[in-house]
Amino acid sequence: MGTLKGWERAIEQAELALVEKLFASDAAEAEVVEALLRTCDEQAVVCSSHRTVVPNVYTLELPPPVYAEIGPHLTVLGQELTDRLERHGESEGYEWAGPLTVRITAAEHVPNGRYQLRCAPMAHITSAPLSAPDA
Repeated sequence: MGTLKGWERAIEQAELALVEKLFASDAAEAEVVEALLRTCDEQAVVCSSHRTVVPNVYTLELPPPVYAEIGPHLTVLGQELTDRLERHGESEGYEWAGPLTVRITAAEHVPNGRYQLRCAPMAHITSAPLSAPDA
C-alpha cells in the first residue's frame, strides 16, 4: 500500500510541476482557472428553480509556442482543468449539457497573446439502433 501512495504522490507532483511550467506564476494559473469558472458562470441558463444548465465543452486556445511546449502533457493539464471545473459546477449545482470536456488547442490569433477561452454545449451523441439487413 505504501508503494501505491508513493506513486500517487509522484504523479501529483508531476502534475503540479506541469501546471507551474505552463503558468509562470500562481497568479497566471489562477487567472486561467478563474476565467474558466467565470465563463461557465456567465453561460449558465436557469431552466427552473432547481435546474441550471451550463455548456459542457470548453476550449482553451494557446499561442502555438506555448501549445508546443506543453504538448506532451496536454492530457494531464486538460484533466486538471476539467476536474477543477467539475468541482465548481458541483458546488454551484450546475447541470452539464453533456459530458464535460476541457480541450486545449493551438490558435494563431489569441487576442490577449496568452490564451482565449471558448465554450459551447455539445449534446451527448447517441446512434440510432441498427436494423437487421433485408435478407
